[in-house]
Amino acid sequence: MELGLHIADFSWDDGPASFAPTLARHVRSAEQAGITRITVMDHFWQIPAVGPLYAEMYEAYTTLGFIAAHTESVRLHTLVTGVIYREPALVAKAVTTLDVLSGGRAGLGIGAAWNAHESMGLGFRFPPARERLERLEEAIQICLQMWSGSEDPYSGSHYHLEMTLDSPGRARRPPLMIGGGGEKRTLRLVAKYADACNIGASDVAGHKLEVLRAHCDAVGRDYAQIEKTTTMTLDPKETSADLARRVDEMRQLGFTTAYVFARGIPDPPRIIDTLAQTLDELG
Repeated sequence: MELGLHIADFSWDDGPASFAPTLARHVRSAEQAGITRITVMDHFWQIPAVGPLYAEMYEAYTTLGFIAAHTESVRLHTLVTGVIYREPALVAKAVTTLDVLSGGRAGLGIGAAWNAHESMGLGFRFPPARERLERLEEAIQICLQMWSGSEDPYSGSHYHLEMTLDSPGRARRPPLMIGGGGEKRTLRLVAKYADACNIGASDVAGHKLEVLRAHCDAVGRDYAQIEKTTTMTLDPKETSADLARRVDEMRQLGFTTAYVFARGIPDPPRIIDTLAQTLDELG
């Protein structure tokens, strides 16, 4: 079972003025501890499940570029990009750029977006769920077409591109993760397009995997080809033994990677120490 460090809470003891050196130390320590992936949220404001609205929140792709400069081997992506926050071609370009700068370590995590408050607060149109899901599928198609080397036009219901040139292109197509557990549309998109899914750790996570398996059967996709990842919290009172137990429960359901995000722990070294101990306990 791999552990990923998902950085969602930036309210650290050193404060915003020291954010850059603290983040650099944090991600280097994570890599040295055996963490194989580092991700960040794609939000403009802090979300209720993690902390107060006015807590620090940094733009995702700028932050990933900084992390790339201070690490050597970890995989980097958002968990996950909201499809309505950027034009799809810009997302493809951002991931390609991150991939070049990181030496081939970038992936794309993408989803339909859910935070109406921050979207409308900053002037981003927040369409109904059906349209967001339609845009999600088209955005995925655009990214895959750009990464295929094709320069052909793309015409969908929501996006129209005259030339899908991705320069500089890469020989390696970045891995694609779709986040979310919607059973009718989102998991169907995973079956059709994704290299990985991300489903939150919960008592229905196993059921979600069975739904994904059914969608794979329906579209003729090998279920085993899709990496099953989950996201879980680390709270101040939890120990490495607590976390290892919960990670192992998800492993038994069929998940192979757990992205762990701390909340309410303002001491970054403590987070890394707990993850390192968890890795030891998992064996």
